[in-house]
Formats: sequence, structure tokens, C-alpha cells
Amino acid sequence: MNMDIGDELVQALPRMRRYALALCRDGDVANDLVQTACERALAAGGPGDSGAPFMAWLFTILRNLWLDRLRRLQTQGVSSDIDDHAEALPGAPGEDLRVDARLRLERVQQALPQLPAAQRELLLLVCVEELSYKEAATVLGVPMGTVMSRLARARLKLAQLAGVSGDTLQQGAPHGG
Repeated sequence: MNMDIGDELVQALPRMRRYALALCRDGDVANDLVQTACERALAAGGPGDSGAPFMAWLFTILRNLWLDRLRRLQTQGVSSDIDDHAEALPGAPGEDLRVDARLRLERVQQALPQLPAAQRELLLLVCVEELSYKEAATVLGVPMGTVMSRLARARLKLAQLAGVSGDTLQQGAPHGG
């Protein structure tokens, strides 16, 4: 085993688990996906000749594992979707801004599953996992122009569904390649 890839995998685990949770919304399934992705990454020894950034390569492995699982579930006729449990709102005085932000986040979280899968997945990669447009294009196997237009449509649709301004969703989002 290459020690560099082992160290990089350990550092990537929180992001991998967060992405896996975003894909499947089930902690046990997410853990299984991350474990299998780590096994495959270790067996491959790294991104190899593809030149893909390490995180994009790991997210691609996770995504492919998730798609394989979905295909298996479709042929088995079994489907499960577990709703996220909302955390308690902060109650300390003077936290009005935090409460407003938390409520807005909850509306966005409730609206996110209503987006088409391709838009939802892209939003998660770019806005949550902070992949560049180029890295997201690599993970999804689409041109960068498709990433940019799909992301713009996703942000607008999410803002409509959540009842928030589109500017709110743009804050902190990385841009470019």
C-alpha cells in the first residue's frame, strides 16, 4: 500500500462520507459506500494516468458505487428513502440571525430532494464539496459548459422551491476551473 494514498484517504473520509450521505440519505448505506470506495481506491493505488484530482477521483468512485447500487435496487424492486431529522433550533437570546439562517437552511434542505437528480448532484459537488466546475465535470462525465448551465438552473430552481433569493445560494460558491 502506498502510504501517501492512505494518508490522503484518511484526510478525505469526512468529505467522502458527507457526499455519500448526500447521495443516499442513509448513514449505514453511506458508510458502506465510503468503505467500498476506500477499498477500490487502495486497490487502484491512486488516480493513475487519468490526471484527475484526488478528491474528484474519489467522488467518481463513490458516485459509480451509488449508481450501481441504485441499478441493483431497481432490478430487485426495493426502494428506500429516509428523511433527514431536523436538529433543534438554537434558543439562546440574541441569535436571531442564526435562527433565520437555520430556518432558511431547512427550507433549502427540504427543497433539495425536489430538484432533478442531475441538478441536485451537481449542486452538492460544487456548493457543498467545493469542487471546481472542471472537477465536477470530470466526476459527472459531462462538458464544463453543461456543468455551468445545469448549475445555474439548479440554483434558480432551488431558490424558487425554498422561497429564498438566488443571491443567498450564490454566497460562498466557488467558481471556475
